[in-house]
Amino acid sequence: MPDTLLDPTTLGDLLRVASAADFDRWHEQVRRTGGCADPIHLTGWTLTKDKTTGETLHHYSTENEPGGRLRVACGNRRASRCPSCAFTYAGDTYHLIRAGLAGDDRRDIPATVRDHPRVFATLTAPSFGPVHNRPDNGTCCCGTRHPADDRTLGTALDPATYDYAGAVLFNNHAGSLWQRFTTRLRREIAARAGLTRRELADHARISYGKVAEFQKRGALHFHAVIRIDGPEGPETPPPSWATVDLLADSIRAAAAHSYTSVSAPAVSDQPARTFRWGTQLDVRPVKAFGDGSDITEQAVASYVAKYATKAAENTGTLDRRIGELSELDRHQVPDHTRRLIEACKRLDPLYPDRRIWAWAHMLGFRGHFSSKSRRYSTTLGELRQARADFRAAQEREALGLDDREPDTVLVLADWQYAGHGHTPGESALAATIARDVQHNRETAREALRDELALEGAAA
Repeated sequence: MPDTLLDPTTLGDLLRVASAADFDRWHEQVRRTGGCADPIHLTGWTLTKDKTTGETLHHYSTENEPGGRLRVACGNRRASRCPSCAFTYAGDTYHLIRAGLAGDDRRDIPATVRDHPRVFATLTAPSFGPVHNRPDNGTCCCGTRHPADDRTLGTALDPATYDYAGAVLFNNHAGSLWQRFTTRLRREIAARAGLTRRELADHARISYGKVAEFQKRGALHFHAVIRIDGPEGPETPPPSWATVDLLADSIRAAAAHSYTSVSAPAVSDQPARTFRWGTQLDVRPVKAFGDGSDITEQAVASYVAKYATKAAENTGTLDRRIGELSELDRHQVPDHTRRLIEACKRLDPLYPDRRIWAWAHMLGFRGHFSSKSRRYSTTLGELRQARADFRAAQEREALGLDDREPDTVLVLADWQYAGHGHTPGESALAATIARDVQHNRETAREALRDELALEGAAA
């Protein structure tokens, strides 16, 4: 049963679902989605036949399913929309990032990648005005010692002078700023190696995996694993001149270089702006095994995975596109975030090619929250396909078809979209199922982490 008390309507619906004759099958469907909060409903059928004899090997139809529907996971990455699917997405991101740090034989990424220079870098936004914070001395500029959960943290000390328009435009241009940074980084590395930018490709390849994070003030910054490989990628050793120190120095130089900037032209009442990274740049080497540092492969992969399922919700904004400003009142959006969203509305007609209002719920940011270079490691698509193949193999075995050659089997199917979501009672039960599934997954992951720690200690 859910942990919190339910209203009478929800409780009545929950009892209706739990007492239904087909509840066990409904429960199994939802469990197979991981307890998805907003499952997709499908109607249809599949027919599996032997190509040679025409024999029907298996037939499935949704006619006998609860409500005549099959429920499948929505796949939404946002934890605020579907914690269950976001948990799966975070797990995929963890394996993607860790594969680029420790290797993965199943995906042709050798373990020798651990010997390549790699760092964990954080590039932040510049200042748009003083905000309430918790400095090392513990006292904010306002003279207050804010507790960690103080809602004023990250909000402007003086809203009248804070550059809300600049903050929104920075977020909107952050993707372009990252592209310029990676281009300049290759030039900085080549210069330190005594090579031209074109010659660098014959000696080394720069790979990365990154994720975006919104600070409480609503400004974007990027966390990135950056690595130097040989010319063919992770399978080849980097050149002898490639070191962690050289990589870290190149990152700092690239972030500070004048080339690494993007401009927004002067329009109407808005001045011309040039955006660069903030001065708070953090670059730390990634350790293969624990050495007292928290920047280990597992820690980095976990950190990136955590933010891959979040967007700007921690600032108090909505997790979907905003139709009208009146929605902010209904959802009690905080004042600082409201001002950023209002800036999006005001700037949208001034920069029509930037589509700022369409991304107001992301405070102007229009890029990918997580991305990687082509040869960093595996892909999310490959990880999802591996999971689908595993489930398909389980299904074939359950149906007694695992000993048949795939080329001898013909599968016909017809599926139609029939809606999505749960009733109130179903939603409460699905949340309980999701917690059980997540607990089991976390237990398995803890066991795996312990096993990896033992391997690291042995090495």
